[in-house]
Amino acid sequence: MRVDKLALNGFRNYEWESVDFAPGTNVISGENAQGKTNLLEAVYLLATGRSFRTRFDRELVNFAFSEAELLAEIFSHERQQTVRIRFHPGTAKKIQVNGVRKTATELSELLNVVLFCPDDLNLIKEGAAVRRRMLDNAISQIRPRYAEFLSEFNRLYEHKTRILKDWREKPSLLETLDEFSDGMARASAQLIRYRAAFVSRLNEAAPPIHRDFSGSGEQLELAYKTVSTVRDPFAPAREIYYDICEHQEAHRQAELDSAQCLTGAHKDDLEIFINGRPARSFASQGQTRTAALSLKLAEREIFLQETGEYPILLLDDVLSELDQKRQEFVLNRIGGGQTLISCCEDDDISRRTGGKVLFVEQGKIK
Repeated sequence: MRVDKLALNGFRNYEWESVDFAPGTNVISGENAQGKTNLLEAVYLLATGRSFRTRFDRELVNFAFSEAELLAEIFSHERQQTVRIRFHPGTAKKIQVNGVRKTATELSELLNVVLFCPDDLNLIKEGAAVRRRMLDNAISQIRPRYAEFLSEFNRLYEHKTRILKDWREKPSLLETLDEFSDGMARASAQLIRYRAAFVSRLNEAAPPIHRDFSGSGEQLELAYKTVSTVRDPFAPAREIYYDICEHQEAHRQAELDSAQCLTGAHKDDLEIFINGRPARSFASQGQTRTAALSLKLAEREIFLQETGEYPILLLDDVLSELDQKRQEFVLNRIGGGQTLISCCEDDDISRRTGGKVLFVEQGKIK
């Protein structure tokens, strides 16, 4: 799968621009704040229907425009297809594939992306929410039903949180608390099954990459941590649901006292070990960067196994954060699919990759 041509109208700092991408490596060069990341963001939107930088579509519209539009020619599943996304502040985005209305979730059936940006280098040391987000973004692309369960869970979580914060002023809110707790338990059971399965695949794909990467025989190991009462995260959803209900019942009063949701998939974590020790506590900076890179490259391999096609790899100014050895390792492993690399204009990436070079300056692509 690949994006062959992309037109941007009123998107971010672009007014009217179009670009042709090579099927292999594309190096997007330029100084800071010229629009390099905006270009990668547009490609990410084509695959997921959402931005990786903001929750608000209105921020995607150029200040001088009343709406924005992305129009792309892509090649996926052995055919050319056209994707159009329009953003108009105050209304929901409109998505069309070959002229037919689609939802954001349905875009992942056409196009997949793996994004790696400088923040991801902190994936190992940051809190659990960062690792959950990585899992959510990946699984949603290959399992559309997961995205639906996640959306439902987030909706229930927000409602229940409001009840727990406001019940003392409005005791009548407690009448619906158990209903939301039950809904969260049911949604959590589904999310846990998907997450456990994906982490299991990551734990097969990432360690060999990490061994090649580290060059020192280091052993990477991943484990999925979820609600403590869940006996088997691979069990049918009904069994997991009952296990979660047990935890919920035991923590109901604690939730009322603390005004926090204490039971559910929002507490999950991806645990990462290097040579048997928790990487978050004991790994060096170099080790954590190697582990983060290994996870992202493993994600790419899983997408290939799942769809038969490499996802588009987006490297957003991340190579400049790596030493020479890690840069070379990444560059030597990105063949076989389309890659978009953003970098500063004085970097030597374009020569080393032999890819097509696109120079961005003040929202203009040369």
